[in-house]
Amino acid sequence: MSLGRESKPHIGIYGRRNNGKSSLVNMLTGQSVAIVSEHPGTTTDPVKKSLEILDFGPVIIIDTAGIDDTGDLGAKRIEKTVETISHINLAILVIANSLWGDFENQLVAQFSRHSIPYIIVHNKSDLAPLNKEVKTSLQALPLKPSIVEISIATGDGFKQLVDTIRLTIPDSSLQTPKLLGGIIGKGDIVLFITPIDNAAPAGRLILPQVQAIRDALDNDAVAIVLKENEVEGFLRKTGIKPAIAVTDSQIFSLADSIIPADVPLTSFSILLARFKGDFDSYIKGTPKIAELKDGDRVLMLESCTHHVSCDDIGRVKIPSWIRKFTGKVLEFDFVAGLDKLERPMTDYALIIQCGGCMITRKQLHSRLLPAIEAGIPVTNFGLAIAYVQGIYSRAVAVFR
Repeated sequence: MSLGRESKPHIGIYGRRNNGKSSLVNMLTGQSVAIVSEHPGTTTDPVKKSLEILDFGPVIIIDTAGIDDTGDLGAKRIEKTVETISHINLAILVIANSLWGDFENQLVAQFSRHSIPYIIVHNKSDLAPLNKEVKTSLQALPLKPSIVEISIATGDGFKQLVDTIRLTIPDSSLQTPKLLGGIIGKGDIVLFITPIDNAAPAGRLILPQVQAIRDALDNDAVAIVLKENEVEGFLRKTGIKPAIAVTDSQIFSLADSIIPADVPLTSFSILLARFKGDFDSYIKGTPKIAELKDGDRVLMLESCTHHVSCDDIGRVKIPSWIRKFTGKVLEFDFVAGLDKLERPMTDYALIIQCGGCMITRKQLHSRLLPAIEAGIPVTNFGLAIAYVQGIYSRAVAVFR
């Protein structure tokens, strides 16, 4: 299965202005994809490029602004640079002339907080190698980074850097997604229930449905795709008993009533919760819905921007279902994409994350990390829907 943008390893390039970050991007790709200039601050905002690293494979490279940028605008650029750290699988910190100080230490502190492995690249080594004392101090840094000497001007050190990337990047970031891995086997029949209503995109299925169907095929299973109004008749006429049924979360209650009790049932969103999210935290946090009180504030996190319809699942239906289930007066805030929150997470009694089909597993985990660290309950769209509709136990039984 080819990797989509949200599944490719993300590599961030960091360092001071004019240390050669953009030149390194060009060196890795063998193309002039990043603007290079002797003028400091050529790269302003983080720039994502979907590229093929020579002798390695497809990745998303994030070229960032200099961590030593100046002025009010520079401070905003630095903020954007630091924000990218929570999105990546591997960091490359570019230094030059053996210069190391507070700027680099601040970056390393962020790498450590998010458990991001990183490589220190000393550029311009053709002019002078890395100072021995500096090298000794760098070897004692958190997470024990590899140190690579390169010269972008001459190309020296390129092979060593690519080899180091290959050895350092986490294996999990290179794995092909397995939404149904460990649940189905070769020849199993998987029934996918996919409503086609006014919330469905014209002429296509939504990404989680496409990913799950493809994953079933990759596991050598048999995929059957039906609209909800076709399921009962199909099962009655064929006598087929699926190994598992996967439904769109918003018709969970209907699916529960028409799928035989001895057939495992879950949703596309819960599959994503298991694959991409902190599933243990979700399982722990979901029952906290029942403990919400009048005046509590709930944060709804969406991983993408989209047109909001009158029956939008995240902005209309879930809040309505939760208010009805709890009988409480609750406030809901909505944040799309990876935008910065207007309120601190500690203002919320509960955080509900969408499936996250448009972001990486690392991005999703980092998004929820402050809440989990603060002890704020977190859950997922599909799990929350299953809980308030009284079918939570059935929806998660297959994962236990």
